[in-house]
Amino acid sequence: MTISEHADQPRLDPGQQLGPLTVLFGLVRACRPKQWLKNVLVFVAPAAGLALVSKDNGSLTIHWHTVLQALLAFGVFCLVAGGTYLINDTVDVESDRMHPKKRNRPIAAGIVPIPVAIVSAVVCIGGGLGLSLWRSWEFCVVVGLYAIQTTLYSFWLKNEPVLDLVALSGGFILRLLGGGYATEVGISNWFFIISCSGALFIAVGKRLAEKREVGESAKKIRKTLAIYTEDYLRFLQGVSAAIVLIAYVMWAFERADHHSGGATPTLLSILPFLVAILRYGLLVELGKGSAPEELFLSDRQLQVVGAIWVVLVGIGFYVGA
Repeated sequence: MTISEHADQPRLDPGQQLGPLTVLFGLVRACRPKQWLKNVLVFVAPAAGLALVSKDNGSLTIHWHTVLQALLAFGVFCLVAGGTYLINDTVDVESDRMHPKKRNRPIAAGIVPIPVAIVSAVVCIGGGLGLSLWRSWEFCVVVGLYAIQTTLYSFWLKNEPVLDLVALSGGFILRLLGGGYATEVGISNWFFIISCSGALFIAVGKRLAEKREVGESAKKIRKTLAIYTEDYLRFLQGVSAAIVLIAYVMWAFERADHHSGGATPTLLSILPFLVAILRYGLLVELGKGSAPEELFLSDRQLQVVGAIWVVLVGIGFYVGA
């Protein structure tokens, strides 16, 4: 079935009266709870810095104050992200109605009225910024930058080649930085390099999968999809994959040199990290990856490899501490 055929299918009449519960559930769905999975990135910096759990006198100690700070950061990013998704879907309402999947989003389908979506977006973003300022002004700056960047993406950046990829990557990076500032954990150079290149790898994979998904209708849905060629996107994917792999290997060897106690599991973690990158690249080639969070939740091999990586890195950190 073509996109035009999807678009010709009847949608909910915008004038139809809907119950408040229907609108409320639609509003929650429009905030894309599935995509809140990305916000677990706020836990990465404090976990890597041993701020959540540390080894004291041979036993593990949970730092509940820091855990609560990280949970606050998670909640803040969920609020702000939900608000920016509402803005994005309001701006994209017409193009979403021509998309085979996005046409079912609550705003595009007419379940959530546009005025309700706009007011809810302001409340979510305002509430998130208020909570982040209550935590610290540094954390608020990061959250504010995230809100500004994602809003600019909705109105402008997503139609600008290259800048759209930078903006998509920036969302992941700001989440990582936000976790560090919320828990007052410093960000290392290796952490920043791996985060940036890894985020670009996922962003490029998303665009490549989207381009294949919409086919010849790319120009109608998003200008950049018509401009990008698959060869160019593969080039960017290869470059970002190479950088993230090299950076991770160098970090692993450097940490092994400085923390001999956890050297073996840290070095072994290179293998599942490599397999995860290769697996994700294969899935993108098979036409998946337009929704990275759904891919991570559905692909069993990625989940198993990811779990092995977490265990090895965890052992390396806490044995070598």
